[in-house]
Amino acid sequence: MTQTETQDLIIDCIRDRKGRGVTVLDLSEVPGASASEFIICEGTSTTQVGSIADHLRRRMLEDGGLKPYNLDGARENSEWTVLDYGDIWVHVFLPEARQRYNLEDLWSDAAITDIPDLD
Repeated sequence: MTQTETQDLIIDCIRDRKGRGVTVLDLSEVPGASASEFIICEGTSTTQVGSIADHLRRRMLEDGGLKPYNLDGARENSEWTVLDYGDIWVHVFLPEARQRYNLEDLWSDAAITDIPDLD
């Protein structure tokens, strides 16, 4: 899979579970970045955050043949989960946690693209 195909599948997975506020941070030109891209989204409850992360893992494996290299935060409190797909890291937050970590501001030197929500 190309990086664009992987990104499209990730966004489709997030939308499948009604994830909102999808933002793509292109970190490919940022020195010292741990990935070339962050995809950030949010769910409205801990249940939805967990559902988005679980669905993403399943579909990425079934449709893309990709397993995350690492997964963090999924079982602790589901306020925030990160899935590491090598060059792409997916962050799924509750709105309050997203504001607290504020990755968009922390990585403000990245090219930032907001993906419109589906209504």
